[in-house]
Amino acid sequence: QVQLVESGGGLVQAGGSLRLSCATSGRTFSSYAMGWFRQAPGKVREFVGGIWSGGFTYYADSVKGRFTISRDNAKNTVYLQMNSLKPEDTAVYYCAAGTVVAGPDDYDYWGQGTQVTVSS
Repeated sequence: QVQLVESGGGLVQAGGSLRLSCATSGRTFSSYAMGWFRQAPGKVREFVGGIWSGGFTYYADSVKGRFTISRDNAKNTVYLQMNSLKPEDTAVYYCAAGTVVAGPDDYDYWGQGTQVTVSS
C-alpha cells in the first residue's frame, strides 16, 4: 500500500506562485508514475500533469508553460510548481501514483488533497 500526503496549498493572489509537495511512503517510489489532478467545486476532476519514473513529464494544455512537475526520488516526493496562477486554477489538488500508467485513469493510489485558492 502506498500513502500519499499533499502539502503546500493555500491562498495566493492572481499572478502568484505556490509549490505543492506530495510525500509518499514505500520503497519503490522511483518506479512509480506520479500525477497531479485537481477538482474545482461543481466540476469533474481534471488531470493537471504527470511525471514518469524516467523523468518524462506531460501537462494539460491549461497549465502548460505555467506549472512544472518534478520529483526527488531520494525524498520520495513529487512537486508541483505553479506560477502565474489564475483564479480558474482554484481547486483541490490531488497527487496520485501508479505502477503502469498510460493515461489519467491508470493511477492506483491517491492523496487526500490540498486546497489552492487564487484570488483575483
